Amino acid sequence: MRPVTERDIRTSFVNCTRGEAKRLAVPRDLAERPWDDLDFLGWRDPAAPQRAYLVAENGDGFTGVALRLASPHAGHLRRSMCSLCLTTHSGGGVALMTARRAGQRGQGGDSVGSYFCSDLACSLYVRRKKTVGAGGRLQETLTLEEQIARTTANLDEFLAKVTG
Repeated sequence: MRPVTERDIRTSFVNCTRGEAKRLAVPRDLAERPWDDLDFLGWRDPAAPQRAYLVAENGDGFTGVALRLASPHAGHLRRSMCSLCLTTHSGGGVALMTARRAGQRGQGGDSVGSYFCSDLACSLYVRRKKTVGAGGRLQETLTLEEQIARTTANLDEFLAKVTG
Protein backbone atom coordinates (compact mmCIF):
# COMPACT_ATOMS: atom_id res chain seq x y z
CA MET A 1 0.00 0.00 0.00
CA ARG A 2 1.23 3.48 -0.70
CA PRO A 3 1.49 5.83 2.29
CA VAL A 4 -1.58 7.88 3.15
CA THR A 5 -1.85 11.30 4.72
CA GLU A 6 -4.38 12.49 7.26
CA ARG A 7 -6.14 14.36 4.47
CA ASP A 8 -6.28 11.19 2.31
CA ILE A 9 -7.81 9.34 5.24
CA ARG A 10 -10.43 11.93 6.12
CA THR A 11 -11.63 12.31 2.50
CA SER A 12 -11.77 8.56 1.82
CA PHE A 13 -14.71 7.55 4.02
CA VAL A 14 -17.78 6.31 2.17
CA ASN A 15 -20.07 5.46 5.07
CA CYS A 16 -19.96 8.48 7.35
CA THR A 17 -20.59 12.19 7.03
CA ARG A 18 -17.84 14.73 6.41
CA GLY A 19 -18.30 15.96 9.97
CA GLU A 20 -17.85 12.44 11.36
CA ALA A 21 -14.77 11.94 9.19
CA LYS A 22 -13.36 15.25 10.39
CA ARG A 23 -13.77 14.24 14.04
CA LEU A 24 -12.49 10.65 13.90
CA ALA A 25 -9.17 9.76 15.52
CA VAL A 26 -6.45 9.32 12.89
CA PRO A 27 -3.29 7.40 13.86
CA ARG A 28 -0.45 9.71 14.85
CA ASP A 29 2.24 7.28 13.66
CA LEU A 30 1.47 7.36 9.92
CA ALA A 31 5.13 8.10 9.07
CA GLU A 32 6.29 4.99 10.96
CA ARG A 33 3.80 2.51 9.45
CA PRO A 34 5.32 -0.38 7.44
CA TRP A 35 3.58 0.69 4.20
CA ASP A 36 5.33 -1.90 2.02
CA ASP A 37 3.86 -4.64 4.24
CA LEU A 38 0.30 -3.27 4.41
CA ASP A 39 -2.58 -4.17 2.13
CA PHE A 40 -4.80 -1.70 3.99
CA LEU A 41 -4.56 0.66 6.93
CA GLY A 42 -6.66 -0.40 9.89
CA TRP A 43 -6.81 0.99 13.42
CA ARG A 44 -8.95 1.17 16.53
CA ASP A 45 -9.96 4.45 18.13
CA PRO A 46 -8.10 4.64 21.47
CA ALA A 47 -10.75 6.96 22.93
CA ALA A 48 -13.68 4.81 21.75
CA PRO A 49 -12.71 1.10 21.84
CA GLN A 50 -15.87 0.04 20.00
CA ARG A 51 -14.86 2.05 16.91
CA ALA A 52 -12.42 0.96 14.24
CA TYR A 53 -11.47 2.28 10.81
CA LEU A 54 -10.16 0.74 7.63
CA VAL A 55 -8.68 2.53 4.60
CA ALA A 56 -7.77 0.63 1.41
CA GLU A 57 -6.35 1.68 -1.93
CA ASN A 58 -8.94 1.88 -4.68
CA GLY A 59 -7.41 2.55 -8.08
CA ASP A 60 -5.76 5.95 -7.79
CA GLY A 61 -7.62 6.86 -4.57
CA PHE A 62 -8.62 5.38 -1.24
CA THR A 63 -11.79 3.92 0.25
CA GLY A 64 -12.34 4.36 3.98
CA VAL A 65 -14.90 2.55 6.10
CA ALA A 66 -15.95 3.32 9.67
CA LEU A 67 -16.58 0.14 11.68
CA ARG A 68 -18.29 -0.70 14.97
CA LEU A 69 -17.29 -3.67 17.09
CA ALA A 70 -19.87 -5.97 18.64
CA SER A 71 -19.91 -6.52 22.38
CA PRO A 72 -16.35 -6.95 23.69
CA HIS A 73 -17.38 -10.15 25.47
CA ALA A 74 -18.72 -11.98 22.43
CA GLY A 75 -16.68 -15.03 21.39
CA HIS A 76 -13.97 -14.82 24.07
CA LEU A 77 -14.23 -18.48 25.02
CA ARG A 78 -13.47 -20.02 21.65
CA ARG A 79 -11.01 -19.77 18.83
CA SER A 80 -12.22 -17.64 15.91
CA MET A 81 -10.97 -16.96 12.39
CA CYS A 82 -10.62 -13.62 10.65
CA SER A 83 -12.57 -13.52 7.39
CA LEU A 84 -9.93 -11.33 5.71
CA CYS A 85 -6.60 -13.05 6.42
CA LEU A 86 -7.83 -16.41 7.80
CA THR A 87 -5.73 -16.05 10.96
CA THR A 88 -7.22 -17.79 14.00
CA HIS A 89 -7.15 -16.15 17.41
CA SER A 90 -8.27 -17.22 20.84
CA GLY A 91 -10.00 -14.91 23.25
CA GLY A 92 -10.86 -11.50 21.86
CA GLY A 93 -8.41 -11.63 18.93
CA VAL A 94 -11.27 -11.67 16.41
CA ALA A 95 -14.26 -9.35 16.63
CA LEU A 96 -17.47 -8.93 14.72
CA MET A 97 -17.20 -5.53 13.04
CA THR A 98 -20.09 -3.87 11.30
CA ALA A 99 -20.09 -1.03 8.81
CA ARG A 100 -22.99 1.18 7.88
CA ARG A 101 -23.60 0.91 4.14
CA ALA A 102 -22.73 3.89 1.99
CA GLY A 103 -25.45 6.21 0.73
CA GLN A 104 -29.19 6.05 1.35
CA ARG A 105 -29.12 2.42 2.41
CA GLY A 106 -26.77 3.25 5.26
CA GLN A 107 -28.77 6.32 6.21
CA GLY A 108 -31.75 3.99 6.50
CA GLY A 109 -29.86 1.81 8.97
CA ASP A 110 -28.62 -0.94 6.63
CA SER A 111 -25.23 -2.37 7.58
CA VAL A 112 -22.92 -5.28 6.81
CA GLY A 113 -20.61 -7.14 9.14
CA SER A 114 -17.80 -9.63 9.23
CA TYR A 115 -15.26 -11.10 11.62
CA PHE A 116 -11.85 -9.37 11.49
CA CYS A 117 -8.67 -9.48 13.54
CA SER A 118 -9.42 -7.15 16.47
CA ASP A 119 -6.25 -5.15 15.87
CA LEU A 120 -6.79 -5.05 12.07
CA ALA A 121 -3.18 -6.19 11.54
CA CYS A 122 -4.17 -8.79 8.93
CA SER A 123 -1.42 -7.77 6.49
CA LEU A 124 1.24 -8.35 9.14
CA TYR A 125 -0.20 -11.74 10.17
CA VAL A 126 -0.22 -12.94 6.55
CA ARG A 127 3.40 -11.87 6.11
CA ARG A 128 4.35 -13.41 9.50
CA LYS A 129 5.62 -10.02 10.73
CA LYS A 130 3.23 -10.36 13.67
CA THR A 131 2.37 -13.67 15.35
CA VAL A 132 -0.51 -14.93 17.44
CA GLY A 133 1.08 -18.10 18.77
CA ALA A 134 0.57 -21.76 18.02
CA GLY A 135 -2.22 -22.46 15.56
CA GLY A 136 -2.68 -18.84 14.59
CA ARG A 137 -1.66 -19.28 10.98
CA LEU A 138 -2.35 -22.63 9.39
CA GLN A 139 0.26 -24.19 7.12
CA GLU A 140 -0.81 -23.56 3.54
CA THR A 141 0.37 -24.64 0.13
CA LEU A 142 -0.37 -21.17 -1.25
CA THR A 143 2.58 -18.89 -1.79
CA LEU A 144 2.83 -15.67 0.20
CA GLU A 145 1.78 -13.71 -2.89
CA GLU A 146 -1.32 -15.91 -3.26
CA GLN A 147 -2.20 -15.46 0.42
CA ILE A 148 -1.83 -11.68 0.05
CA ALA A 149 -4.02 -11.77 -3.07
CA ARG A 150 -6.67 -13.78 -1.19
CA THR A 151 -6.65 -11.30 1.70
CA THR A 152 -6.99 -8.39 -0.72
CA ALA A 153 -9.84 -10.16 -2.56
CA ASN A 154 -11.64 -10.78 0.76
CA LEU A 155 -11.23 -7.09 1.63
CA ASP A 156 -12.50 -6.02 -1.81
CA GLU A 157 -15.55 -8.26 -1.35
CA PHE A 158 -16.34 -6.66 2.02
CA LEU A 159 -15.85 -3.12 0.65
CA ALA A 160 -18.15 -3.96 -2.29
CA LYS A 161 -20.86 -4.92 0.19
CA VAL A 162 -20.42 -1.59 2.00
CA THR A 163 -20.40 0.54 -1.16
CA GLY A 164 -22.79 -1.53 -3.32
